[in-house]
Amino acid sequence: MCGIAGIIDYISQPSEGSLLESANLMADAITNRGPDDNGVWVDEQNGIALSHRRLSIIDRSSAGQQPMMSNDGRYIIAYNGEIYNFKELRNELKSIGKVFKGNSDTEVILEACATWGIHKTIGRLIGMFAFALWDKKEKTLYLVRDRLGIKPLYWGSFGSLFLFGSELKALRAHRGWEPKINRDALTSFMRFSYVPSPMSIYEGISKLAPGCILTIQPGKKAQLDSYWSLSDVVRKGKRSELNVSDDEATDALDNLLSDAVSRRMVADVPLGAFLSGGIDSSTIVALMQAQSSRPVHSYSIGFQETGFNEAQHAADVARHLGTDHTELYVTPKEAQEVIAKLPDIYDEPFADSSQIPTYLVSSLTRRHVTVALSGDGGDECFAGYNRYVYAERIRRAQKLLPKAFRGSIASLVRSISPKQLDDLANILPSSIKPNQVGDRLHKLMDVLSADEEEFYPRLISHWDEPERLVYKGNEKRGVIWDPAVRDLVPDFIEHMQYLDLLTYLPDDILTKVDRASMAVSLETRVPLLDHRVVEFSCQLPMRFKIRDGKSKWLLRQVLYKHMPKELVERPKMGFGVPIGEWLRGPLREWAEALLDEAKINGQGYLNYGPIKQKWEEHLSGKRNWQYQLWNVLMFQAWHERWMNS
Repeated sequence: MCGIAGIIDYISQPSEGSLLESANLMADAITNRGPDDNGVWVDEQNGIALSHRRLSIIDRSSAGQQPMMSNDGRYIIAYNGEIYNFKELRNELKSIGKVFKGNSDTEVILEACATWGIHKTIGRLIGMFAFALWDKKEKTLYLVRDRLGIKPLYWGSFGSLFLFGSELKALRAHRGWEPKINRDALTSFMRFSYVPSPMSIYEGISKLAPGCILTIQPGKKAQLDSYWSLSDVVRKGKRSELNVSDDEATDALDNLLSDAVSRRMVADVPLGAFLSGGIDSSTIVALMQAQSSRPVHSYSIGFQETGFNEAQHAADVARHLGTDHTELYVTPKEAQEVIAKLPDIYDEPFADSSQIPTYLVSSLTRRHVTVALSGDGGDECFAGYNRYVYAERIRRAQKLLPKAFRGSIASLVRSISPKQLDDLANILPSSIKPNQVGDRLHKLMDVLSADEEEFYPRLISHWDEPERLVYKGNEKRGVIWDPAVRDLVPDFIEHMQYLDLLTYLPDDILTKVDRASMAVSLETRVPLLDHRVVEFSCQLPMRFKIRDGKSKWLLRQVLYKHMPKELVERPKMGFGVPIGEWLRGPLREWAEALLDEAKINGQGYLNYGPIKQKWEEHLSGKRNWQYQLWNVLMFQAWHERWMNS
């Protein structure tokens, strides 16, 4: 895993020394992504520089150094990622006379592009990647991002200057760009807790969309093309929906996942896995152990707070599978100390509070290994989120109950504080009692009273009316409001799955894992997001995803081949921390400093009134506004770090 950055300035004709200096500054800003080596390639005549930071995983010799030039001298690449079928492609290229200097997947991409062309090559890659490819002959730069958006890539044009990089801090390092906050992006951030693609927090900077190629040529407008789209995959899946038995479907997924896991176990450095004890990570670790002659290294963290601790479940799974398991119980103080690092780790505002335990487990894992497999993607592909099951029940209730009656029910439930609802839920056995009952019921009541077109947006929103919060903010109504999506996926649960795969997965889940792991120079690999697995999941009828009220039905059947049901049959637990309690306690002083009225008014971005109301209600215990407040706090902490410096 690595970091890349680059510059094109066709018009200003910067000197070689100037290009080298800028490219090195950009690469140095993301040293954490590649602490093992660095390189810069410059073409002064064409005003281009590519830079690279290397985390050596495959072919750690000098033959794997980047930027790398193809044997024919035509192409130069700066690449971040891993290609899991590179050996097969390499053998195919060797069979037609191609010669290789080393054993890296980077060289395979280069020679494949030189032989088959860039579009055909990308279509044959199995893996995660974001790369820049310069074609010296055509004087063309291609930026490419993998199908699901596992690896990040930002880009922007400013007059004659074009910049790109794996992280925003790389672009900020170029002295020719003055960063300005995009108020529309900030408005959307307050709704979602992440900045949705293709926007970034800065004006003029975009995220390259998953499955896309951006083509840059002198004198022409940047051209964005899609080489893989989820909408096409869903349409194809509908046309070729699988009509198979339960056993046939289970065997097919088992074989596919086993291959995806096997490919991701290839590394020239120590390798392990995250293990939470849930369905997804347990399946990945079970398949790893089934293909390993020695105990797999597995890692988990635990908390003393009940309702947030999965460590014991992970330990039980590890014991059954026979892994070499390491766990670390984290104190609230240790977890809270991570918060000061978040603005540097996530160099645009990011407010999924599970970013804290994700960083902690990454840090623990990196002490022992350089590569870790993760179970991310299972919820989106196999309908694992609790909201899919709950929301379907609410939607049925919406159809049966008049809107006025639904509003009355919602008002009644909202009149009881989340804390009181939590106290009432204590009569339930711990084995079936969900976490944060009160907060969830209040959220569900908000959704119950919503119209159909607002159902999903209301379900996933933190600030429902973010334009009231952000001065001069104009929220861009993106794909989640697009009526064409309902035509494509009319089934309610599939509709939510589709939108989660398209938005929440790349912009929240994968961003969280990439930045947290890269902050400690750990490579994470996600077998459940092998594009072949995603395409298979889109062919599955809903009965293979949710059955008898249980989510991820088919994935569970694969796991049951390796371990008894009782080890994994438990209520789903989010990977989080008790932010709401901390804000009333040890984090209160930190939060109040960031929420200072004079500070917020002086910055000129946020309306202090709604923030004050929610802060006071949160402190009183009347409502738990942890998600809304965390969004504001993460923006404030980010602003203090990046816009005041």
